[in-house]
Amino acid sequence: MAKPEHAPAVPRSAPADTGRAPRAELELHVGEMRQLFNAMDPAPFRERDLDPNAEEYIVGWGRETRAGEPLGLVVHLSREPATPENTALLLDAVHSYFRQRAAATRRKLRQLFRVGRVSLAIGLAFLAGAIVLGEFIAGLVGETSYGGIIEETFVIGGWVALWRPLEIFLYDWWPIRAEAKLLDRLGEMDVRVLGAAPATAATGAAP
Repeated sequence: MAKPEHAPAVPRSAPADTGRAPRAELELHVGEMRQLFNAMDPAPFRERDLDPNAEEYIVGWGRETRAGEPLGLVVHLSREPATPENTALLLDAVHSYFRQRAAATRRKLRQLFRVGRVSLAIGLAFLAGAIVLGEFIAGLVGETSYGGIIEETFVIGGWVALWRPLEIFLYDWWPIRAEAKLLDRLGEMDVRVLGAAPATAATGAAP
């Protein structure tokens, strides 16, 4: 599928006279609503995945908005009218898709923490073993400079073994958590559909 036409991804607030709270709003322009869905997915529209291009654009736009800011999506259809049915269908599909993505991202975060805990246990055990082994070998070598070098080498190796769990608990987890929170916001955003204006036949009296 061709990438949907869209307005520039610049967050803007909904007009004050709409009665809605100010929010960042994204406008997408497509010919028909089916263009927003993955054509390879055989599921019904309500359960179908979004088109990868549309999803990438929506998520990328969401990352540029302020954290916690309400979001809105306005879809302009140029070749079909907007009806309560297709508006409700798109609303349900978008919410369901991003909520599933948020749940999958949180499962990924939980898995990362499990890996971190196991890695930390392994690293601490390795560090303790490296310290004991280093002291033992240093004792065998005796009071020479080589003994100190060997002991320090084992200690450094033990600390290196803790690099991965420290990376997980200090750096790796928070981007995933931020992604889940963004997907939560996308899963709650307001969705509106604006359809093509109905064609009108020109009438007039014959001269």
